[in-house]
Amino acid sequence: MTDPGGYAVITFVVVGIVGLVLVLVSMVLGEFIELGDGAVSGTSLGVGAIVFGATGALVVSNDLPVALAFVGSAILAVLAVLLVAVLTKKLHESDDAAPVSLVGVQGTATSDISPATGEVSLDAARELERRLAWADEPIPTGARVVVLEQSGTRVRVRRYYPND
Repeated sequence: MTDPGGYAVITFVVVGIVGLVLVLVSMVLGEFIELGDGAVSGTSLGVGAIVFGATGALVVSNDLPVALAFVGSAILAVLAVLLVAVLTKKLHESDDAAPVSLVGVQGTATSDISPATGEVSLDAARELERRLAWADEPIPTGARVVVLEQSGTRVRVRRYYPND
């Protein structure tokens, strides 16, 4: 093949696909690449590779010089890596990592609750959604409940009576 642009397009597409795989793996498995105290991560490298591949393929497919495709793609990829690193850092800083205990919080059973399944809506200010719940004894839909234990996002509840 005497067309250097053809080889370049293939190179850019392969780099872009590798970047996509890297981003997907980072989303599923978590950050397994982290350099410079999180400044460069698997996600940011993957995004950089996607930007590099897409930019290069677009430049070459529009019959612009291959050298321009590589230089321009590299510059945009570095900027994308830096942008993702900054945005990721801001996202981590805004996260309130302190878990809130729901033990003692009251709520309402939104479905029948059994030792295996159920759902509640809690009265806590930060609770916007329903939670999966279980109870030692059956609790009917609509009954008031109180949280006895929290296990991840699930809660163990018992029926709440106002004179408790």
